[in-house]
Amino acid sequence: MPFQRRPQIPVKRPLIIAVDPKAERVHHTDQLFGFGIAGTRVDLEKRARLGVGTRLHQIARFFHIGLRRGGQKKQRCTDVSTGSVRFVYGMHTALLGLVLGANLAMAQGISPDDYIPTDPDQARIGQLLFYDKILSGNKNISCGTCHHHDHAGGDGLSLGIGEGGVGVGPERTAGTGPDAIRKRIPRNAPSLWNLGHNDIEVLFHDGRLTRSEIYGNGFKSPAEEWLPTGLDNLTAAQALFPLVAQFEMAGNPRENEIAGATHDRIDRAWPIIAKRVRTIPQYGQMFVQAFDHIEQPADVTIVEIGNALGAFINSEWQSYDSAYDKWLAGTPLPTNAERGRQLFFNNRCASCHAGDLFTDQSFHALGLPAFGPGRTRQWDQISRDVGRMAETNLLEDAYKFRTPSLRNVALTGPYGHNGAYATLTDMIRHHADPISARAAWSPDQAQLPDVPWLAAVDFAIRQDSREMARQTAAIDMRPIALSEDNIGDLVAFLNALTGETAHMRPLGRPETVPSGLPVD
Repeated sequence: MPFQRRPQIPVKRPLIIAVDPKAERVHHTDQLFGFGIAGTRVDLEKRARLGVGTRLHQIARFFHIGLRRGGQKKQRCTDVSTGSVRFVYGMHTALLGLVLGANLAMAQGISPDDYIPTDPDQARIGQLLFYDKILSGNKNISCGTCHHHDHAGGDGLSLGIGEGGVGVGPERTAGTGPDAIRKRIPRNAPSLWNLGHNDIEVLFHDGRLTRSEIYGNGFKSPAEEWLPTGLDNLTAAQALFPLVAQFEMAGNPRENEIAGATHDRIDRAWPIIAKRVRTIPQYGQMFVQAFDHIEQPADVTIVEIGNALGAFINSEWQSYDSAYDKWLAGTPLPTNAERGRQLFFNNRCASCHAGDLFTDQSFHALGLPAFGPGRTRQWDQISRDVGRMAETNLLEDAYKFRTPSLRNVALTGPYGHNGAYATLTDMIRHHADPISARAAWSPDQAQLPDVPWLAAVDFAIRQDSREMARQTAAIDMRPIALSEDNIGDLVAFLNALTGETAHMRPLGRPETVPSGLPVD
């Protein structure tokens, strides 16, 4: 059966999967209860508007399908984005059709109904706590310092300056005297956009927080069984970890009681933080009013604080009104953005940046240029970041990081798990040819405020030739030819993912907070 631009429905042997032997994974195949639709370089979204699922590349990539039945040669099903096409027919047609069909997801855009419901009174508490330095060990940094409204929920830095620093955004300095920072934050401040979407399954660059009952508290997290029960969702759980991170908010041992307790055990500091908050009269009364089970301020625990922060983040950082969302409803994109959209969906971009959130929530090794203090481990003190492998202890996960969502991506640079690239143009160039871009990268591309006492550490890992070779060898992306015009069109499309109201948040930054501490 010839492969044509328009989809075809096979009459017999309905399992049809397009294969390019040079590519890495199934790019897409639309399969619904035994009826296959296949095409090369098919515009996925146009078919979505006709009622055909578009996110099968999210699940199909998990299948390496091939059979030795009926004398057929075993083949691995791979990407269809680059041309050469083969078919694999199998005896497992019905089963695979059910699996793929059950996982169909329509590219219909996002609406307010797609988010975790939040209580507005709890979100109001969360807004104040988000900007209140009372949550930090030395009372000198808040969540909002590194996730500021003025910077679209980020800080505009490759690697952040945490506890001990002064100021906000790219102008933040490393502090002075005994308060000066001892280490940069090892990773780029992650975006907060759409964390409250119902589809979100994993958080942090290395995916160390997921929903799970392995520890009996609803989550698999760095706190393991010590994470308290009662947290409403992933965002509420995530909000607790910066509070007890030494270089983010807790501070150094012997500086304050929170830092000291954290070094005893991760959960020992949370009750101290909760007591700080609930003994402030305004907070105590607000919690009593917002939480039905809280009868008096003394009942407030870190769970209610996490849930309030989660309610704020989930409700505050929603974005679903971009030019792309209007395109899904029938409004044309600008010409260059439309060309970029076609490039995006007809090449490999959508294999990983899949679905309405533009992320497969999986992990990939892009080989971003290495620098910074790294995320060291107990038995691995080299200043490197092995990414997902630190959580799974699998060599196959070395240097892999979570695919970020692309909604509002034009507002949230620098890009990558370590903020290696300041512009979307440079980040796309890296995706197009990771090895060449990695070799051409220079330290002046990193957005790092000057910290003279850390200069010797900032780029030390780049002198380790064996480590650099390991990182390069782990890259799991093939080069793709993109002209400068192509890159410009892709940038235009990515800008079309910016919400029209992205800078008009429901609550925003408060002028004051109940602790009376200054608001960044």
